[in-house]
Amino acid sequence: MKRVVLVVLLATSSYAGLKDISSFEADFTQNILDDKGTKIEYSGHITATKQKFALWQYIKPIEKSVYILSNKIIVIEPEIEQAIIKHIDENFDLFRVIQSANKIAKNKYLAKFNNKSYLIEMNGDKISSISYQDELENNIQIFFHNQKVNVKIAKERFIPVIPDEYDVIREK
Repeated sequence: MKRVVLVVLLATSSYAGLKDISSFEADFTQNILDDKGTKIEYSGHITATKQKFALWQYIKPIEKSVYILSNKIIVIEPEIEQAIIKHIDENFDLFRVIQSANKIAKNKYLAKFNNKSYLIEMNGDKISSISYQDELENNIQIFFHNQKVNVKIAKERFIPVIPDEYDVIREK
């Protein structure tokens, strides 16, 4: 889950006008490559706002929703009728991390957060991909397409609905 939070830190706006970005929406493809060369590919949609709200809706290969709120993460997995609620120890500022990225080459920026490096690649004024290595030494690359910046997003979109019949696991 920490991996999802860190990705959201980087995926919430385009670099050209970061200081003016208040929301970000995009379809994504996330590739995870482990040290043995095994690749897993996920796809879905992300919605995020500068008010520290994000929703990752995974569609393939499994359906799940990951809500990232200012102080907790809620993962809802319909296939197994389960929800996990985890409190976040650190206070993440999603947009501050991206604003701190430095240009290292044409259309490439490097951001550092919690002793990790994130390579952000741009296509014009939009983020086209983010690459980093997670705490398990997996190489993660997320590609964004159909980006929308500064669209109005209702706060209600970030209110998770957990069906009564789901098992709820609370982690600290």
